[in-house]
Amino acid sequence: MDRECVSLLPGVCEVLADPGTSLPDDTSLEKLLDWFTGLIEAGGSLLEACPCLLEFISTVVHNTASDPGVLSFTLRLTGLVSATEDGFKMLQERSVLNEVFNLKHWQEAGLWEDPCLRIGWIQGLRSMLQHPEALSFFVQSAFLDPLLQLQTDTSLFVASAANQMLAHVLLFFQPVSSPGCNGVDKKAEDDGRTHTSAEYTAVVTSISQYLKESLVPKENTKHHQSLQILKLLALLLAKAGPPLRDKLLQTVGDSLEELVTAGGSELTLPLMDVVLAAYSSGTDERVTRLLASMLNINKPADLIHAAAAFLRRGRCDAVHTARAVRVLLLPLDVITGQSLLGTNTTADAHQVSVVEQLKSKTPCISMICVCLTNTPQIALTPSGVLPCPPVLIITAVLSLLSICSGVSSSSSTGSSEVYRNVIGNGKVQKCALEALTALSSSPGAMEKISEVFTVLIQYLDNPDSDPTVLHKSYQALLKWTSVCTDFSLVTDHLRHDLIEVVKKRVCDMRWEVRDSTVEFLGHLTGVRVSLKSVEVCDSSDVLLGVCSTTPLLKEALQDSESYVRASAIAALAKTLTHSWQQGAALTQEETEIVSRLLEILSQDTEGFPRRAVVQYFISWYSSNSSHLPLSSSGSSASLLMQCVRSVLSQGSADLDWEVKVHTLELAELLLDETFSAHQGYRKGSDAHRAPSHPYGVVSEQAHTLHTHAGTHTEGTESDLATVVEQGVMSALLSGLVDCDRPVALKACRLLITLRETVCTLSLGTLDATASMATVSCKLPGLGWGKEIIKILRLKRSDRAREADIAAQRNLSDADEGGESVSVCEALRLLGLDERLDVLTQSSDHIHNSPLSLLQDILTASAAHTQPGEEVIVDCY
Repeated sequence: MDRECVSLLPGVCEVLADPGTSLPDDTSLEKLLDWFTGLIEAGGSLLEACPCLLEFISTVVHNTASDPGVLSFTLRLTGLVSATEDGFKMLQERSVLNEVFNLKHWQEAGLWEDPCLRIGWIQGLRSMLQHPEALSFFVQSAFLDPLLQLQTDTSLFVASAANQMLAHVLLFFQPVSSPGCNGVDKKAEDDGRTHTSAEYTAVVTSISQYLKESLVPKENTKHHQSLQILKLLALLLAKAGPPLRDKLLQTVGDSLEELVTAGGSELTLPLMDVVLAAYSSGTDERVTRLLASMLNINKPADLIHAAAAFLRRGRCDAVHTARAVRVLLLPLDVITGQSLLGTNTTADAHQVSVVEQLKSKTPCISMICVCLTNTPQIALTPSGVLPCPPVLIITAVLSLLSICSGVSSSSSTGSSEVYRNVIGNGKVQKCALEALTALSSSPGAMEKISEVFTVLIQYLDNPDSDPTVLHKSYQALLKWTSVCTDFSLVTDHLRHDLIEVVKKRVCDMRWEVRDSTVEFLGHLTGVRVSLKSVEVCDSSDVLLGVCSTTPLLKEALQDSESYVRASAIAALAKTLTHSWQQGAALTQEETEIVSRLLEILSQDTEGFPRRAVVQYFISWYSSNSSHLPLSSSGSSASLLMQCVRSVLSQGSADLDWEVKVHTLELAELLLDETFSAHQGYRKGSDAHRAPSHPYGVVSEQAHTLHTHAGTHTEGTESDLATVVEQGVMSALLSGLVDCDRPVALKACRLLITLRETVCTLSLGTLDATASMATVSCKLPGLGWGKEIIKILRLKRSDRAREADIAAQRNLSDADEGGESVSVCEALRLLGLDERLDVLTQSSDHIHNSPLSLLQDILTASAAHTQPGEEVIVDCY
């Protein structure tokens, strides 16, 4: 432990023990406890390092006027100290544990009514219960009964803490050899727990009996009590070993059956959690009977939720799975009339009650949505379990979508009251569209491709469809397009309808709809399809035909909403990627788009479009650089490199930090392309350095390390001159002194990579090094250039030791015209390694430290005694 912290801790303890204490913020005690926890987990003895804590605990416990928060903190601290056997023995010898956890003491002092104290008592005991001696103390002190009473405490936080405490006692101390035992202290040997076996057995018996009696409350209004116990049981049965699990099931089995029979809707899902937790652990006959009862509840809504819970568990049980599937398909069968359950649907005992329930809007919507959510999984169940072909489920979902939009009605036995509940209901439509999207991968799906396109185009054309429904319709259309193997099934009429609806929606009054449409166009061109008579091509060419997406996206660049402009730019990048990769010459339209994008980068007032522009050029350069040399005189490559220089210049001067980071990503691509053949150059420097602090945002690009053998000095000078000419060096130096740390961090890493490539002694002869020194970079006399010049002059002065004092005072006065500096000299003198160390550190290493915390507590206390003084504490 830090000596300065040790020296301050007695004073902090004195402050906390004072009833009139004042803390800098509400979380100070939590942070202090976290620090102590970390010290113990590191293997240190807290009492040996901080003997003042023992006196602090004794003082606070005897002073009932202390703040409840401090008392709770003291209880938890005591439990933390006694979690080790040595700490426990030390506290026992001084009778501290009996004083701290004495329930009667707190009740007589009138402090037990404060939930803060009750939680501290519970959590302190839980921290302590990590070894057999602590369990003996817990049992002998008769703490189990009050802990059981706290299970139904009026405070939900107290009840939850007590609930978790019971689980900890049962699971932690079960025999080590039991499978499924979680959280066992591996340092405790079997012999070390033998003497606690009788105590543990007594605890198990008492808790099991309590669970049995509490599961079915005497008053029907106390469902929250049953709910709390069911949550605890589900946790225990999922983690318990066979002896404990069998004991629990044997004790509470009758109560569980009584709850299932009672059929309370509030308890259906918690009950199912308990039954499934027990069922997953074995095939006990009683549990199987409970599961069968749960899948045959009389209330349709509860029945469907129980079936869905079973299906989500993924248990391979043909009998119960078949039952759950029939239950979940029944509402869809009733509404659509698609005979999903086979011809003998009247034999289903629940059909009449389901029909009646569907007539009420709220349960109808809930039941249908649950069914739709599970249809993709149902469609993938084995044929022997599924009562209908999977393709019929797709038909039913399409039928439901048509009913919801009011396009068609059903021929089923359902009444018009049921149809009214789903017509125009956005929630059902969204669930059905999500289900349809997922069903694209089910067996036989391609048979329905034409019907799917028909329904989705109807939704896209429907003036009543809200933006979210339209967005999900686009998503479904993209998914089905991506899996389509025969586009001849998509008729010319459907293609024409799709073209018309896209043209309409791209001009919609709602910006969300325009944005979804533009995104759809971009994603559609990214879906590559293979036709029988034609080689691989974009799906947009197949579906939209003569209606090219580029003019629509070009028009969207003028949109009034910045999100739409940004989406249009991203979509254009996807649209043009294929032609870039083929090295095709730019069309007049594409050249106009490039000009427009550069205007957006320099003039758009919103950050989203400007970020998208830089990413557009990143995509363009990435697609071209693999096959076009930088010196290519082709119009496409020539225009690209002109644009890159402009983007680097404008992007590095942008006010938005994300634009600047993307600009540095473009600079990184240029470095990779230029120096990848040089020995020692590391592509993607971000990926190969020590992990940065989370605050240091870096590129999400994935890079791999490449090394190349051969002569690495040859051509290095010209390559360095090339990146300087392209503006890469200026972008990096500008980023290095940027006020946004993510920008400075990335620039610094790239500069270090460049320095290690071109300026190290390993580059070869002195002649080569001298040759490299001739490559210079022009720096502006203002802004970032002035700051870089100042740093370089200071470094030169420090190294020469002969600069004039007057000159030192004028270091900040760079010439208005700037100056040229040697690139290698700049890379060596800028102190990049030291700057990187600073940039990768968060402010936590200064402000969020134990020392800072202790100082804040002492400062707040001093200010409390001098009311006129303002207290400024660290924000952490």
